[in-house]
Amino acid sequence: MCSIKETPLANAAFWAARRGNLALLRLLLNSGRVDVDCRDSHGTTLLMVASYAGHIDCVRELVLQGADINLQRESGTTALFFAAQQGHNDVVRFLFEFGASTECRTKDGGTALLAASQYGHMQVVETLLKHGANIHDQLYDGATALFLAAQGGYLDVIRLLLSSGAKVNQPRQVMSACAERWAGRACCPGDGTTALLKAANKGYNDVIKELLKFSPTLGILKNGTSALHAAVLSGNIKTVALLLEAGADPALRNKANELPAELTKNERILRLLRSKEGHRKS
Repeated sequence: MCSIKETPLANAAFWAARRGNLALLRLLLNSGRVDVDCRDSHGTTLLMVASYAGHIDCVRELVLQGADINLQRESGTTALFFAAQQGHNDVVRFLFEFGASTECRTKDGGTALLAASQYGHMQVVETLLKHGANIHDQLYDGATALFLAAQGGYLDVIRLLLSSGAKVNQPRQVMSACAERWAGRACCPGDGTTALLKAANKGYNDVIKELLKFSPTLGILKNGTSALHAAVLSGNIKTVALLLEAGADPALRNKANELPAELTKNERILRLLRSKEGHRKS
């Protein structure tokens, strides 16, 4: 293993992989003086650099010269993770042809599927699922691919994940493997939030409409609030109306014993909530 700080030729190889200079990269590799799996001080390989940048020709050259596709950086990231994160579907497909694994995890539990979902790369998500990526992957804080896609408002990704079996009501809660890591913290990130609550908070109404097709929970979640409370707090009247039409109860109280109407001074939202309350009572 060599370091770019120690070997000028390796430094040049990393530059070539980053810039997509295939001729220089090939020249350096063929010289026999640069290891194809050379790493920098963080464990980054030439293949990771080329995959992140989306230089498919350099990726192909490195793999054909024997680069180890599934090597992991200190953070746990792989060439596949970087390609998925950046949306380079041609690189992702090529890496799979040579045995890329979807099971490698980063230190926070990240996988290629989670990264692609978080950044809205629908074609990459589709490719990953076709090659065995686990639809139920979660970060160690409990965030699923569906949660991450909802957080970003990526409707096409959400449709694909739901049609592929993603659980609409899967809460964001800490996985047992890392429970000890979060023990004693004042605010645990695995707070029971769902994709619907996140979309309601952000005002992603098209996402909410899609999620509602799969009967998400409209009541109080484990974190003590509801999607309706979140929508009211966000001040988006269209989101509030959408949830009320779907059956959200304006009389629900959160863990602080607050009604949704008590969380806003927006007169339009208040009238909407009160009209629904009156309709329920009648």
